[in-house]
Amino acid sequence: MDIFAVTGGARLVGDATVTGAKNSALKLMAAGLLAEGTSTIHAVPDIADVTIMGEVLRRLGCAVESESGSIRIGVPHHLATETDYDLVHRMRAAICVLGPLLARCGRATVPLPGGDNIGSRGLDLHIAGLIRLGAEIRNEHGFLIATADALVGATVWLDFPSVGATENLLMAGVLAKGTTVIDNAAREPEIVDLVSMLVAMGAKIDGAGTSTLEIVGVDGLQPVEHTTVPDRIVAGTLAYGAVMTGGDVHIRNGRTHHLDVPLSKLSDAGADVTSTDGGFRIVMEGRPKAVDIVTLPYPGFPTDLQPMAVGLAAVSKGSSMITENVFEARFMFVNELARLGADVQVDGHHVVVRGRERLSSAPVEAHDIRAGAGLVLAGLVADGATVVSGGHHIVRGYPDLAGQLRALGAAVTLTTTPNP
Repeated sequence: MDIFAVTGGARLVGDATVTGAKNSALKLMAAGLLAEGTSTIHAVPDIADVTIMGEVLRRLGCAVESESGSIRIGVPHHLATETDYDLVHRMRAAICVLGPLLARCGRATVPLPGGDNIGSRGLDLHIAGLIRLGAEIRNEHGFLIATADALVGATVWLDFPSVGATENLLMAGVLAKGTTVIDNAAREPEIVDLVSMLVAMGAKIDGAGTSTLEIVGVDGLQPVEHTTVPDRIVAGTLAYGAVMTGGDVHIRNGRTHHLDVPLSKLSDAGADVTSTDGGFRIVMEGRPKAVDIVTLPYPGFPTDLQPMAVGLAAVSKGSSMITENVFEARFMFVNELARLGADVQVDGHHVVVRGRERLSSAPVEAHDIRAGAGLVLAGLVADGATVVSGGHHIVRGYPDLAGQLRALGAAVTLTTTPNP
């Protein structure tokens, strides 16, 4: 059991460095399956999900080595095509091996994935898109079994700009015969990062960063070296923590253009946000002002920062309304925030928050990665000591969050105890 112990009262002050994005690194590792040989990915975060993905690739026949933030993936000519339930049920991102395996091997057997408990995230868009490319897919005994004699390019319209579906279709389309067009594609920086790696491997892709991606299939790809894009969610988490605590934090390797809306909301709350040569700086004097926030697909406000937005609202002057438009169960953590004394009321996919000067400490439980990080930040502005259980979720997405916050002056520790 991983438990975060947080003693409130300190301002976050100092420098913090952001490493590569979890939501990109896992997909880049899967993309390595598309080329025989050794690909190297740099700036990979030291988190539990990367360890799990490394084991997924090993069981497919790859040699995976990690050293100093870089991962080398040796991909054999013949890959296994079935992933194991004991790994995939722990991490939803493992579904991203479906597209590469289908493209390389013509077959993939992948368990229905697990991961964070934040609402229904069906695979319908993944499946429908791959069927458009010529795959046959069936669900048997909790496994997706996909086969294709040859994938053929087609136009795929996504009903929602799903990041996962866009990634799987990209990785399938690069080796399909002919041209694949993905309309209403996801536009996140992590998608652009994946496209960058695929193009370096020899793929032909136009439209990265737009809602239309055009992929001209090639006969084969080559292994590459690639550096992961910085993690905008970790950067945003630290930025919101700085404002909640009235702090002054320089976030190195943070990219402001990846966080336009979240940072503009911090400015509206009264923070001073400035770009620097190495990232950006957040300075907050006094108590923040209440702001309303609506989550939307990129470039809108990211759902992964919504718990931090609610935490900010809980200690702001005035009342805020936070609207969740991406994952319907993301407000599950609000009950835990209420245990810390927050004045919060949920109405469907809205939550109304009436700010208080400080919260009060209590034992709380994290149910997913981002909610856990939000509860840790809330503990920073609570009187006394707050204990956040379920910390195994947090360490799946944040490399040494406790250490980063301690370096900024906070009293945060992570302890691991045996399960009872």
